[in-house]
Amino acid sequence: MARYATGRLAWGYSDRSGFRYRLREMRKEWNGLKVGPDEYEAKHPQLEPNYPGPDPTALYEPRPNQDTDLTAFVVYTNAGDGIIGKKMTAFTATTSLGTVTVSTS
Repeated sequence: MARYATGRLAWGYSDRSGFRYRLREMRKEWNGLKVGPDEYEAKHPQLEPNYPGPDPTALYEPRPNQDTDLTAFVVYTNAGDGIIGKKMTAFTATTSLGTVTVSTS
C-alpha cells in the first residue's frame, strides 16, 4: 500500500482565490474545491432537501361513531327559484342495472 509524505512544511494554493496556505490547513468543500480555512463554505441545507414522504391517507383501525344514520343525507341544488345552494326537501333515487334515474317531487 502506498504511503504519502506528511507534508508538514508543504504549501498549497486555493482553488478559489489562488492564495497560498499551509496544505495541512486547507479544507475540501462539498464541490471538490480545496480552499483555505477562511474561504471554506459548508454546503447549504437547501441543496439537499429532505423528502418528507407520502401523506397519510387513512387511519389505522378507525372507530367511527355507530349511532349516526347513514341513510340520510342532505342534497343542495340550484334547481327551483334560481337560488344556488337551496336545500331540497324531497328527493328520491331509483337505480337499476346500467341506468340511474333521479327524480324530484
